[in-house]
Amino acid sequence: MFGRVVVAGAGIAGLLAARVLLDHADEVVLVEPDRISDRPDLPRPGVPQGHHAHALLASGQRAIEALLPGLSAALGAQGAPSGGGTFFTAGGYLDTGAADASLYASRALLEGALRRVVVAHHRLRLIEGCSVAVPLLRSDRITGVRIAASAGDSIVDLAADLLVDASGARSQTAAWLATHGFAAPPVERVDVGIRYASRYLKRDRSDLGGRMFFSVSPSPVQRRACGVLAQEGDRWIVTLIGYFGDQPPLDDAGFAAFARTFPVPEVADLIERAQPLGPIRGYAFAADRRLHYERAARLPDGLLVIGDALANFSPVYGQGMSVAALHALALRRCLAQGQAGLEQRFFRAAAAVIDAPWTLAAGNDRQMQPGGPHGGLVARLRSRWLRRVLQTAHHDAVVAERFLRVARLLAPPRTLLAPAVAGRVLLAGARRAAAPAVSGRLRAPPSARRSAP
Repeated sequence: MFGRVVVAGAGIAGLLAARVLLDHADEVVLVEPDRISDRPDLPRPGVPQGHHAHALLASGQRAIEALLPGLSAALGAQGAPSGGGTFFTAGGYLDTGAADASLYASRALLEGALRRVVVAHHRLRLIEGCSVAVPLLRSDRITGVRIAASAGDSIVDLAADLLVDASGARSQTAAWLATHGFAAPPVERVDVGIRYASRYLKRDRSDLGGRMFFSVSPSPVQRRACGVLAQEGDRWIVTLIGYFGDQPPLDDAGFAAFARTFPVPEVADLIERAQPLGPIRGYAFAADRRLHYERAARLPDGLLVIGDALANFSPVYGQGMSVAALHALALRRCLAQGQAGLEQRFFRAAAAVIDAPWTLAAGNDRQMQPGGPHGGLVARLRSRWLRRVLQTAHHDAVVAERFLRVARLLAPPRTLLAPAVAGRVLLAGARRAAAPAVSGRLRAPPSARRSAP
């Protein structure tokens, strides 16, 4: 279909897009601003969030396995653990079930495994230490790219039939379009002012009752959260999170004290008991941001945008890598239908992928802003209904399973309004005079709980 395709950015989205495009192009050129380290355990400099907790949801794992069969087994062989865990959310514990097959790999391990497989293809060329400065345009069509060295004055023009922008949140495509007479895509933004503090700890197999993760979800009355995920190398990654500039401390005593402010004790107990394996690192995330390229009135032919360059989600919810993988599957479907109208078809398909996680993440983040509730009537009702669903899921295996499918991006949020769910939620609400009491200690998972398929 194409002669040469250029993919800007060799992160998760760029690597998966390149894998798909190798089936449809004579040559795929990956252009990456970073120099790739020989150390697979080190995040790239261009991924400052790589030092913090990352989650690959079941939907993302399935999508990657469809594109690169056997990768999950390879990650497991490199020590990436798998299994179930527990959320503390809406005032109670929600277990995913011991049969949960979620895979817990660091961002560096996952990206390194993807890169080794994709870059080994004989029709792929990786250009490191360079970035796509600007696309080259003729008659409303992309004809190539101007590549500039990250350090130095070296510039080269490269002809291309298609440019895929996978450069993440730093993408300049929207600004470039505006300067060349194209309509900039409409933008949605939800300010969150998130601050992270993360540290690796030594993991004992008995920690957290053998679970692979534990998290505390944020709420409008508790704007602090955390994620504790098992990692390769018998490690935990513990990420503490504050909203609207609430920075978890980066010193030992402050880090532990921040964890003590959560409504349950498990995270603080782990921090105080487990051996630290490195420094505490900080990170900041300003806002959820979504660019609606599918609504842009006019775009050049030969240009696609994918992954975080389309929608940059609050990292609290762990959706970004899975959305990038689902975008790659959408690109594969669109390419299978031919080249005609590819851009419009892909942007519509990518928007459909984003809709569900954006509803969950940005919808909840809007309600976190002071002075709420926020948004229109539908948004406020959706938030209230989700809380009732979560409260019911604490003790109802059917509702828990349906919610977990939505959280893993395996089902759309509207399934939480299905009669089989709504009836159980309403009945539970009628029986509940107040929110369920918190036990104050992590319990064993209910034997009746089953993870979503």
